[in-house]
Amino acid sequence: MLLNSLFFIIFIFFLIEINHYLRQNSPLVLKPKKFKKIILDSNHKYITLVEITNLKKRMEVMIPSFNVNPQLIGISTNEIIKINTKIKPLHPDEEEQENDYWSTYILKAKKSTFVEIEIEYEIQNTALNKIKCLWLDIEWGNYGPFGYFKRFDGFALPNFLEISEVNSSKTNSIDPIKTHLLGSLDDPIGILKSYMPVNCSPTDILTIGESPLAVMQGRYIDYRNVNANLISRLICKGFHPTSSLATAYGMQTLINISGPTRVIISWLIGGIFKFFGVRGMFYRLAGEQARLIDDITGTTPPYDKSIVLGPKDTQTFCIKAAKVLNINVAVVDVNDLGKVKILSTNNDNNAETIKRALSSNPAGNANQQTPLVLIRSDELS
Repeated sequence: MLLNSLFFIIFIFFLIEINHYLRQNSPLVLKPKKFKKIILDSNHKYITLVEITNLKKRMEVMIPSFNVNPQLIGISTNEIIKINTKIKPLHPDEEEQENDYWSTYILKAKKSTFVEIEIEYEIQNTALNKIKCLWLDIEWGNYGPFGYFKRFDGFALPNFLEISEVNSSKTNSIDPIKTHLLGSLDDPIGILKSYMPVNCSPTDILTIGESPLAVMQGRYIDYRNVNANLISRLICKGFHPTSSLATAYGMQTLINISGPTRVIISWLIGGIFKFFGVRGMFYRLAGEQARLIDDITGTTPPYDKSIVLGPKDTQTFCIKAAKVLNINVAVVDVNDLGKVKILSTNNDNNAETIKRALSSNPAGNANQQTPLVLIRSDELS
């Protein structure tokens, strides 16, 4: 009887896992490649190129629609005089279109195509210094063997700060550094190099928040792209309301990464340990992303409508950045409760110093735009 029950449970988990991995998804991926900004008197123009890639080896997918909604973050609508959008498909196997109509395009297996997006706007002079970024909210269709999906992607076209605007002190031991609103078009090491004060010592420590690094790596998902199932809707109810896993979409994101079986078993074991007073077991068993996922509202706008994953290859990043910049580098996760988690650092000997220096959360968790914190060497003493 016990053996039959065990086989039945294993069979149920097998069905859940198979159903999860056979779910219908579109293999198309959209990524911004490059951009340029042109300023002509009061007119500003951004021209950016995005690439759409079909990852499947044997599937053709059609793109029946492609729309862009530009949003100037930091100013109100009444400060915008005009804003115009032009979308130009640059398909490698078709002639360039002379009109604004989006013709359905068939993207063949393992192939890519490109789209040029041009945004021209004019704003009031009093609003020029208030713009944080130009956010492109893209809504596009995917049509194929899986049916029809409406996909949502977004990315920021940066509005760089002048060097004089960068907050840097020669006397503070712990120095938050303000940057422009970071995005997937920014190179993480390039950002550290651009905003790092010139008077740094090789023994100083430059830290970057895990969410800003993840955003630059493109590791964020529009919540409208997540399809929450019954499992995620049930399991999420057992988490504290402030947890990023307390919503169906946040939990479904973790399930998509770790798999339903691992998440369900972690939830069951975690519940048993919690009954006996041992907390946090779920996060230990469900995978690193269980602790690192930030649900919507967890990151500064316009990423407040995205689920931000934890960054990847943080140890490699720290080692490479430290070598290029000749300074110690660490990727950290800090909150207002004084908890400091060091994801990676090029020098483990600095761990206690980093935790002590960041316990007051000098970078903040609101809209300060200070993802970098410089810990000067005198803090080591």
